[in-house]
Amino acid sequence: MNEIVDKNLNLEITNKQLFNICLRTKHLKNSNSLETYKSIGGYEQIKKILKNKLDPQQLIDEIKISGLRGRGGAGFPTGIKWSFMPRDYDGIKYIVCNSDEGEPGTFKDRDIIRHNPHQLIEGMLIGAYIMNAQVGYNYIHGEIWEEYVSFEKAIEEARKAGLLGKNIFGSGFNFELHAFHGYGAYICGEETALIESIEGKKGQPRYKPPFPATYGIYGKPTNVNNTETYASIPWIIENGGQAFMAHGVKNSGGTKIFSVSGHVEKPGNYEIELGMPFEQLLKEAGGVWKGRKLKAVIPGGPSTPVVPADIIKNATIDYDGLAKIGSSVGAGSMIVMDETTCMVSALKRLSYFFYEESCGQCTPCREGTGWVYRIISRIYQGQASLDDLDLLTDVSKKISGRTICALGDAAATPVLSFIKHFRDEFEVFIKNGKKLVN
Repeated sequence: MNEIVDKNLNLEITNKQLFNICLRTKHLKNSNSLETYKSIGGYEQIKKILKNKLDPQQLIDEIKISGLRGRGGAGFPTGIKWSFMPRDYDGIKYIVCNSDEGEPGTFKDRDIIRHNPHQLIEGMLIGAYIMNAQVGYNYIHGEIWEEYVSFEKAIEEARKAGLLGKNIFGSGFNFELHAFHGYGAYICGEETALIESIEGKKGQPRYKPPFPATYGIYGKPTNVNNTETYASIPWIIENGGQAFMAHGVKNSGGTKIFSVSGHVEKPGNYEIELGMPFEQLLKEAGGVWKGRKLKAVIPGGPSTPVVPADIIKNATIDYDGLAKIGSSVGAGSMIVMDETTCMVSALKRLSYFFYEESCGQCTPCREGTGWVYRIISRIYQGQASLDDLDLLTDVSKKISGRTICALGDAAATPVLSFIKHFRDEFEVFIKNGKKLVN
């Protein structure tokens, strides 16, 4: 058993539940205050780490045991990612929290900042200690002003309490944290575009390699992780990696917040144990609104493939479970669509988003997203031919895999999945110039 905790844990959990880790202060009075966070043991883990000068490798191993994967969409194992940061580098190193959630249907990170900012700060402190970083930034989406102000206040609370700055807990460990208000561009959610933005440049992705771990902010080693990822760290260190894993399933350790929106009775953020059946999560969200039938679900946000109701109804919500049905967890932005949804109209709106948010750096993305939107608009207006469906598919495939960042892939994904599963609706528009559903 690991050296941090020694608990006899049963990892075979079949009855998955709602379980708050990142949102565990949400229902407490003054949930975002330092006092409230300390009342549940806040900052005790970084204190323990610094007082005992715990081995960073031991902590990384614990995170690897937890099965924690990046919660921003890529799902890369966090412990492995932190191992990439150079240990022997004697200059300044940075860590960055990516709170730039700008994809339609995504609103989980702002709830963490709103209700539990100090757990995020402690998670970044632990990450800074492990990776020997001296400076951190929380890059907050430009359209989220109140949460930015709230996080600034939390930073100031922590600084006044001696939890940020120089010689934290008399350990000799120095770490300064800054809130950075983004510019409202979806592309800045891509980690290298985010780094460019922090440097005061136009938010455009960099060529990789080199990767941020070797060449990040101002050319220095930099780690970038999602808000939910960092916020999970204090609980893992407190309870152990196996305890976190026990709240998930194989290859999908722990809990995950899903922002459930669309045609449900109770839209909102639901922190669930990974592996929960889809139908259970849908029930938690009040079911399909107005007693209507489920038509389709986008499980992880528009950059993940849409799934028809008859396919997703038997799926489990975890990385492998959604992969088996041809989709993915993504950022956890679950959009539910009922039987009245016009899929052509939905795809038209999503395609416009990616067209508008393309930074224009890559020709396949800059030109391709425009072509996609215009073709879908022709279909929607009843001015297209059946050949346009093949053209739409061809253009989307030629965008995918040919761009510097993943926005091109994200733009192509909904097009290909919508046509795959709902081609008949597109053909009705083309043949009759009218909708399949009312």
